[in-house]
Formats: sequence, C-alpha cells, structure tokens
Amino acid sequence: MRSFKKIVSMLVAAVLVFAAMTGCGEEEKADKLVLAVRSGTYAEVIKMCLSGFEEKYGITCEVVEFSEDDLHNEILHDSLNSKGSYDIIMADSSWVSELLAEGALADLGALGYKLDTDIIPATTDICINDGKMYLVPYYGNVTVMLYNRTVAESLGFNVEEIDTLDEISSLCNASSAAGYGGFVARGDTANNVVVDFLPVLRAFGGWVVDSSGKPTVNTAEFKAALNYYMNLLKTGRLLPKDQLISSIENGSQVLSVGWPGWYMTDAVNSDYCAFPGMVKSGDESFNSNIYGIWTLGIPSNCRYKSSAALLLNYLMDPEVQKSTIEYGGVPCRYSCLTDPEIVASNPHMEVICSALENGIYRPSTRKWPEFYAILGARMIQILSGELSVDDGLTLAQEELDALMK
Repeated sequence: MRSFKKIVSMLVAAVLVFAAMTGCGEEEKADKLVLAVRSGTYAEVIKMCLSGFEEKYGITCEVVEFSEDDLHNEILHDSLNSKGSYDIIMADSSWVSELLAEGALADLGALGYKLDTDIIPATTDICINDGKMYLVPYYGNVTVMLYNRTVAESLGFNVEEIDTLDEISSLCNASSAAGYGGFVARGDTANNVVVDFLPVLRAFGGWVVDSSGKPTVNTAEFKAALNYYMNLLKTGRLLPKDQLISSIENGSQVLSVGWPGWYMTDAVNSDYCAFPGMVKSGDESFNSNIYGIWTLGIPSNCRYKSSAALLLNYLMDPEVQKSTIEYGGVPCRYSCLTDPEIVASNPHMEVICSALENGIYRPSTRKWPEFYAILGARMIQILSGELSVDDGLTLAQEELDALMK
C-alpha cells in the first residue's frame, strides 16, 4: 500500500513539474510591439495604419526608422541576441540569403500565416525557402519605363503600347533624329549602371547568375543585351538621377529605366509604364521589371511571436493595405492595385500591377554589393570604350567567379 502511495506521489510530482515546465515555456503576453523599418515613405505607410491594430488588440506599437544600410546592420546585429529588440522587421530582398544563413527569420507558416491568392505570385518568390515562408512582400517597388509623353506622341508613338525593345530603339532613334535626346541612364555609380541595364538583359533572356548562383555575364545573351544597350545609349546619354528625371520632363531625353517614386505628380510631360520583356515581336517574353520590394518578417528571437503574427496579418490585410495607398503605399495585391475607385484617382496603380506581375528579384546573396561593384566597374569601362564587350565581360566573369567561390 505504501509502495502504491509512493508511486502515486511520484507520478503527481512529475505531472506538476511537467506543468510547471510547460508554463515556463509559454510566450509572454505583449503589451508593446516594436517594428524596425526603412525610413521615409515605407515607415509612414505603416505608422498611419497602426492605430486600428492598437485599438483592436490593446497592444502599443513603436516604429523605429533606419536608413537602408543602418537597417541591414541593425537586423543582423540584433539577431545575435537571445532575446530580440524587434517584433517585426522590414528587409530588402537582397538580404534574404544572409538573414537565412544567420537564422535571423522565424518560419511564418509555423506561426499560422498563409499567403493568399490575392498577392501577386511573382512577388512571393524570395519569401519562401525550402518550402518554408520567412517573409511577405509589403511595399511593391519595381522598375518601370519613364518617358516623355509629349515628345513621344509628337513623333507618332504610344509608349503604353510598346511591347518590344525594337520599338524602344525606334522611338529613341526617332527622338534623337528630331533634335531631342533618346535613351538616358544613370552612369554615376557601379550599382546604378548595373541596375539600369538589368531590364534590358532580362528581355534578352539573360541574367547575372544561374539557378545555382554562379555568375553568367560572359554569355551570348549578356553580350547581345550589352551591345543593344550601347547602341541605345548612342541616342542619348548617361546622367545622375536628378538630372535624368529633369531631362525626361523637359524633353531633352525621351526615355529611361526608372522607379515609380521618381515620377513627379505635378509633371506635365512625364509618364511611366511597364518595361517590355522581349526583343522583337514573336520572341519569348521574360519577366524584365526589377524588384526593389521591401518585405516584412518576424525575427527568430522575437519574444512575442504570436502577437507579432497578429500584427503581420493585420498589416497584410487587403483593406488595411488599400488604405495605405493615399499615403504612398504600394501593395503587392491585385485587389488593391486594380480597385476601380483607386485606379480612378491613382491610374498608375495598374501600371505598377503590370510591372509587378512581370518582375524578378535581384540575386539574393550577401556578396551582392561586391558583385555589382565588380560588374559595374567593368561595364563602365565597356561603355566608355576603354574595354571591348568581349574583353570586359571576360574579365568580369573571371573576377566574379573568384568572388562567388
């Protein structure tokens, strides 16, 4: 009898210990959530809609703003702590490989978050790794084709109907022959030289790396794209960003690769549309608009993951995202970008939707800054005539192969 009682006592004690251990493992209740985000419009569109979440859940939200480089460094530094300082983080797509390698991101699927079919599919490519979702696309920044509508129409071109690079060449050549400039691109930094060229490269079916991450710059597609690009630049010139924007508006140049944020709402002559994805009519069309999408995620060392997941779901809600558009938000959702009322007051939303549908992320590698520095430096030498296309790309390939080993 005593043995039985002893066994029962031991079992009860074990149950109590287990219960205590389980209780200790429960997540603390969040009274406050902290978001680390990119400063500027990206932060403003989040801040303007947080009051609804705070009222609904009784949780205070604090938004901490950083410049792009500082945000990158802060996220990585904070990921080293056992308990993180942030509950939601905003991340550029080019950081994803690094964040995953450092184990800095929580599995959103395990926290109950699911992507819905309203989100433009191509924008989710960078968010999923090995079948697990770590990020969601929040702010739909993407390259577009910036142009002078007045000049184009005076020459008989409807730029919105341009579907090929051949048609771009025709417009730029006609504009140059008429005394206007043609194609203008940024030539001030290695990164800008590379990024402005990428839409053209994609239309030729080329890319800077293959599926395994190996550099692919000394290829037939890359050479054809760069030769085309050099001929296109003969109709115009290289300029820094601010001068480029002004040149399109004043008609001294007719067309460039740009970003929606460059468009001046009070512009009289400027406009933009999606960049075409094929060289000539009948060719295969490729996703040619380059993403600069800002994503949201939950740090793996977040103390309040359940509450953070509630906030993430709230920020990604279609109606909440729709409400951010008047403050400069650009959701990656069909329902937001094609809503008749929104399009009536923001006609460019349909253009952005088309660009996002046909977009591609830059390579996600921690070595991307070194990658574009090498490639951009060689491209500058090629564009200036210091190196031939063959010699420049051969050198770039060798240097990039060494970098990516």
